[in-house]
Amino acid sequence: MSAEARTVRCVVAGRVQGVYYRATAAREAERLGLHGWAKNLADGRVEVIASGDPDAVAALCKWLWSGPPAASVVQVTVEESALTVDCNRGFDVR
Repeated sequence: MSAEARTVRCVVAGRVQGVYYRATAAREAERLGLHGWAKNLADGRVEVIASGDPDAVAALCKWLWSGPPAASVVQVTVEESALTVDCNRGFDVR
């Protein structure tokens, strides 16, 4: 990963569990060439860690507002992250 890579932690709220949100987020992230993961949180939200080209990260953050057709997103919080993401793993669903 280049020194210009950006890593963010996004937390998505709304109807985002049980609607294939993580799987479709992973497909979108892979299409954009990003690395990281999407996982359900115990409180019903979804956490997305994404790392890669800053423009691709921004595109994913925008996409998170829509998600798959069955989702109903009410909030997406985005914060810069210092997490180290394994760029050999692609984008995981956890």
